[in-house]
Amino acid sequence: MNPPTGKVEATILIIDDEPQIRRLLRLTLESAGYRVIEASNGQDGIVQAAQGRPDALLLDLGLPDLDGMNVLKRVREWSRVPIIVLTVRDREDDKIAALDAGADDYVTKPFGTGELLARLRAALRHADGQIPDAIFRTGNLEVDLAARLVRKNGVEIKLTPIEYGLLRFLVTHAGKVVTHRQLLTEVWGPNQMQQTQSLRVHIAHLRSKVEEDPSQPRHILTEPGIGYRLVELT
Repeated sequence: MNPPTGKVEATILIIDDEPQIRRLLRLTLESAGYRVIEASNGQDGIVQAAQGRPDALLLDLGLPDLDGMNVLKRVREWSRVPIIVLTVRDREDDKIAALDAGADDYVTKPFGTGELLARLRAALRHADGQIPDAIFRTGNLEVDLAARLVRKNGVEIKLTPIEYGLLRFLVTHAGKVVTHRQLLTEVWGPNQMQQTQSLRVHIAHLRSKVEEDPSQPRHILTEPGIGYRLVELT
């Protein structure tokens, strides 16, 4: 087989609970010039996606602990790494749901290794080459996007699901102005534009937890009439 195009020794993470499938994929990928790491369940797959920083994922949906769709959504909270779903589920609804959740491609088992390698090469070509770090640090604040943990001065702080959703979106767009509409759509959904006052309240609560002085915020700044910006401090 020819080596992968455009990237030397790209790392591929296989998340699949079947040892035989993992072995087949490892042999196929390594013979094509890829480096391979493996996970046999969803939780370990999320950890490997964060720590191993792979260039692409091959993800089974039928995992023993977390459904593969949950793994897909969790990884997509912080990473744009190419994800190819590799599963026995062949219903159109499953394919649509996976693609809508952020999968780059969908391959059903049994699969042809030549076709799979071609799809993987295509996914890698379309990737932006940026492998994000799952742990974001700014000043005294640390956000572990894979584990969904937030620490201030090294101490874990508890956020509500809405507060974490707001912080996660700000972190993944750090340094950029995020509009009220973008935050409302991300956290409350596209039909909740009337929640602007609720957004302000939750941002205030979030600041009370992550800022040293919420009245003089250093992390989450207001852009008047537009939205908010998370500042990257040294």
